[in-house]
Amino acid sequence: MTNTAPPSRSQPPSPSQPPSPSQPPSRSQPPSRTESAVALAGALRRIAATDRLLLALDFDGTLAPFVDKPRQARALPAAKAALDRLERMPDTWVAYVSGRPLSSLEQVTEADADALLIGSHGVELRFGRDGDSLDLTEPEKATLARLGELLGAIVDRTPGTRLEVKPVGFGVHTRNLDPDVAARTNAAAYDAAATVDGELTVRDGKDILEFSVRGADKGDGIERLREYVDATAVLFAGDDVTDEDGFAVLTRNDVGIKVGEGDTAAQFRVADPETIATLLGMLADARGERVPD
Repeated sequence: MTNTAPPSRSQPPSPSQPPSPSQPPSRSQPPSRTESAVALAGALRRIAATDRLLLALDFDGTLAPFVDKPRQARALPAAKAALDRLERMPDTWVAYVSGRPLSSLEQVTEADADALLIGSHGVELRFGRDGDSLDLTEPEKATLARLGELLGAIVDRTPGTRLEVKPVGFGVHTRNLDPDVAARTNAAAYDAAATVDGELTVRDGKDILEFSVRGADKGDGIERLREYVDATAVLFAGDDVTDEDGFAVLTRNDVGIKVGEGDTAAQFRVADPETIATLLGMLADARGERVPD
């Protein structure tokens, strides 16, 4: 099976490491919270001035807080208001990039017919009224059927788990389990999937283990979006391990924002969806000064 956990990346020296001779002593410590906030505000002003701006945003845990019933998730009102403002501006596009199936993403984002959506970690795409057909092969269909049987049996015997059916795979949700039980459940799911197909794509996210017969990722989706709108800069924000594929494709003209804890290749980090909503409001203000809505 192919595990899509991001490759290890070089990290800046930790505070316990002495700076190299080429580094000034003042850079041996990570930037303070104030320094990081100032740098992020500057990055937002810079990207607001770009000619063609693409906002590619994860949904759950980024625009919307996590909820027990995923279909009830909605973007925070302040985030939705800022995105509505940005969408009305010329040469500005808002896209949602999620691990959710496209049908679920359409529902929770309350997307209109012209929305740009990337579902199932880049496997499903809807660019306005256009989309990509999945056209599963017969072997892929057979693999999915057998995989569903085995994972379904694991979920049935483990109270508190949930099996999510996706267009090209399945997700085993363990959010409501004790950590030890979740670990055993994931191990059982790994073992079961390995008996079906050794080439499955595996994504280990926040309280979900996903198996797919196709291997696209969020980075692929962002690159397709960038090309589609001919963006001169991209802002991407996400909270999960699977969003690292998106951060990995960003360029020096782009801005990447990690939401919450965990290792990341993103340039910036914020605490929660509430902070993302505030930043989107700031971006809308700055972009509006350049291109009034």
